[in-house]
Amino acid sequence: MKSILYFSVLDLPWWGYVAVALALTHVTIASVTIFLHRHQAHRALDLHPVASHFFRAWLWLTTGMVTKEWAAVHRKHHAKCDTAEDPHSPQFYGINRVLWLGVFLYVKAARDPHTLERYGVGTPDDWLERHLYSTHQSLGIVFMGLIDVVLFGIVPGGLILLTQVAWIPFWAAGVINGIGHYWGYRNWPTPDWSTNIVPWGIVIGGEELHNNHHAYPTSAKLSNKWYELDVGWLYIRILEALRLAKVKHVAPTPRVAEPRPAADLQTLQAVIANRYDVLVKYAGSLKRIYEHELKVLRHVAPEDARLLQGLERSLVSSERTLREADRARLAAALPKSRALQTMVSMRRDLAALWERSSVPREQLVRQLQDWCHRAETSGIRTLAEFSQQLRSYA
Repeated sequence: MKSILYFSVLDLPWWGYVAVALALTHVTIASVTIFLHRHQAHRALDLHPVASHFFRAWLWLTTGMVTKEWAAVHRKHHAKCDTAEDPHSPQFYGINRVLWLGVFLYVKAARDPHTLERYGVGTPDDWLERHLYSTHQSLGIVFMGLIDVVLFGIVPGGLILLTQVAWIPFWAAGVINGIGHYWGYRNWPTPDWSTNIVPWGIVIGGEELHNNHHAYPTSAKLSNKWYELDVGWLYIRILEALRLAKVKHVAPTPRVAEPRPAADLQTLQAVIANRYDVLVKYAGSLKRIYEHELKVLRHVAPEDARLLQGLERSLVSSERTLREADRARLAAALPKSRALQTMVSMRRDLAALWERSSVPREQLVRQLQDWCHRAETSGIRTLAEFSQQLRSYA
């Protein structure tokens, strides 16, 4: 007679239970990335009430997470990214603590009333949220546990429930918040340590493309390069085809035209909208100058060349993400090359255009025109060519 521990409605082989666990956890991942992250935290898309309520109910059943808490903690992460006030930065807490114990950092931040009040605005506040999802967080997991046990048996069902409960704390709170700010590749020089873990966003629903997200946080699509796959975006497109979602924002695609005689308001707006593309192209110009200067200095000033050797990565990185040792080496080496010193200084001035949000547009246009004039009269051909490229943004 079959043991009561394995009695169930569904009788599956061992690999069937594994497949069910992976499928159920993937629905949870999709709920987090589509509903909590892209819809609630960043308003990158609108969801039909049917889709929205499904995701909320599923997250209550599998994680017990409260929408307001999740959105508030994540918004604070973006506002204070990789600073001492970031709720879960591996740069300050250490990679091991965030990777393995990141869920506790999340819980600590979610219990801060100031965080909830300041960053949790606009999240659901209906009867279900007030009387069920927020006040009875663990009840949903109990219901899901009963369903798992009835469908799959006590032992398989219990293991499936354990997988469901542990999946998000590890992959989202640990891997994304930890590895996603510690190791990987970067498409964009954002002023933080965010990285893309791998170019195929499947396991975590596209969240693997974390540097892309920090560059364009309000984009509903997290993939930026042709070789990158964001499975969450695929699901959003399916929901859109079913009229259950409407995309509001995606990352801008740079458009170029003939260079304008002088930078104007449209140029300014295009440069600001495509600022990370601008910085990537500027980094390419900076690399060319660096290689040329290093080659020349090896012949005329070998000691100066040794100072510059190995500084290419520091030169093209965001200044805020430089370690103190790299910053000191760069400060000592730059005076050995007027061209490199000028390029780094001009990059800082260019970035200031989109950092001064309170400055009138007319003043910013004049500053952009002045920047282009200084670039084109600098005597550095690569910088002058970049200025022309800048005036080509449409």
